[in-house]
Amino acid sequence: MKVYNTLTRTKEELKTIEPNVVKIYACGPTVYNFIHIGNARPLCVFDTLRRYLEYRGMDVRFVQNFTDIDDKIIRRANEEGLTYKQVSEKYIEEFWKDAKGMNVREATVHPKATENIDEIIAIVSTLIEKGYAYAVDGDVYFSPAKFAEYGKLSHQPLEELEAGARINVGEIKREPMDFALWKAAKPGEPYWESPWGNGRPGWHIECSAMVRRYLGTTIDIHCGGQDLIFPHHENEIAQSECCNGADFAHYWMHNGYINVDNVKMSKSLGNFFTVRDVADQYGYEPIRYLMISSHYRSPINYSVDIIEQCKASLDRLYTCRDNLDFLLGSAADGELDADFAAKAEAHRQKFIEAMDDDLNTADALSAVFTLVRDINTAANGASKQTLEAAAKLFDELTGVLGLVYNRKSNDLDAEIEDLIAQRAAARKEKNWAKADEIRDKIKAMGIVLEDTPQGVKWHKE
Repeated sequence: MKVYNTLTRTKEELKTIEPNVVKIYACGPTVYNFIHIGNARPLCVFDTLRRYLEYRGMDVRFVQNFTDIDDKIIRRANEEGLTYKQVSEKYIEEFWKDAKGMNVREATVHPKATENIDEIIAIVSTLIEKGYAYAVDGDVYFSPAKFAEYGKLSHQPLEELEAGARINVGEIKREPMDFALWKAAKPGEPYWESPWGNGRPGWHIECSAMVRRYLGTTIDIHCGGQDLIFPHHENEIAQSECCNGADFAHYWMHNGYINVDNVKMSKSLGNFFTVRDVADQYGYEPIRYLMISSHYRSPINYSVDIIEQCKASLDRLYTCRDNLDFLLGSAADGELDADFAAKAEAHRQKFIEAMDDDLNTADALSAVFTLVRDINTAANGASKQTLEAAAKLFDELTGVLGLVYNRKSNDLDAEIEDLIAQRAAARKEKNWAKADEIRDKIKAMGIVLEDTPQGVKWHKE
């Protein structure tokens, strides 16, 4: 597999530190509100990366954090009359409703910043001892000027970065680019004891601490949104490599932005949507489909028309899979269709080629829809063995993409099954009026019937 590495700006073959093991760290949300559709993209994209690597037989150790102490969390707690912990726990619970709704699997570990204070303090202490950081009045700052490679991820020299930086009122750092590793507690704020006084961690340091604790000093892949390249990921590299004396991550993968009606999403523009807002209207699965329908590094556009197109595409997938289930109910044993088997294997290879090419989910989806076309062509009258092979490959490929996970149960309650049997008997007796009456009664119960040469087909409205 080849991935585009933000660090080198080239597509590189993925070579892992340990054979057959991939260590991945993905930046998670700051839990002070519902996640928005911009947050949904890295969740769905890197969940798909993990699924694909596992599909290819890799042991994936996937860590994604929760930032559960932060200025925004403290502000929300004050607004709602809650503690920071109540706010963070509330929105972690809401996060899981949305994540599971989009079929995002739990990471191997979901650490919280507040559970790693000792590790954070240990790293900050080492950085001070090595001369990369300094303490002043309870704050601790890192000096990027001390790290010769600062700017290597964002591909900007320190001088250019400094040009846009400044020291804010009340800050006591030495240089504009210096960033906080530890913040002295203000009156009324939550705090932890440290060698520099009561305080709390800065934003960037928590990820360095959690990577080291749960994955080691050097990892294979670090991923997140494009907006995190600078300063967050740049600062993670600096503090981790200065502390540990080793490369922090070999590959950096960043997903592109989301626009709304071709304009960058912004609260100030009023085009800001939470995942919950969209899911309440369209469901969760169209959101996941949208997030992987384009190449992950490309910007994507959210609009009502586009989310409706995603729903329509999903309907095609569900119709194909439901039809396979229906036909399997009455299919006879026979030989596997050799022509279909050859086409199916070609689709699998096209899918793998696309995913191996920097996680090209757009081309992978194209391979799935070509498979759907060939399944639809071959399905009627096909042997049980051919239908089973089609269903197996369909489930295999859509499973890697995390799609078609809301299939309805094929079970009907006894009353509806009895009504369908009564209608069949009425039709056999040519009692069309009674058959239509039963059909209408079944429809009123939310079940739509379709008469086919293979028998009665049904679906829920």
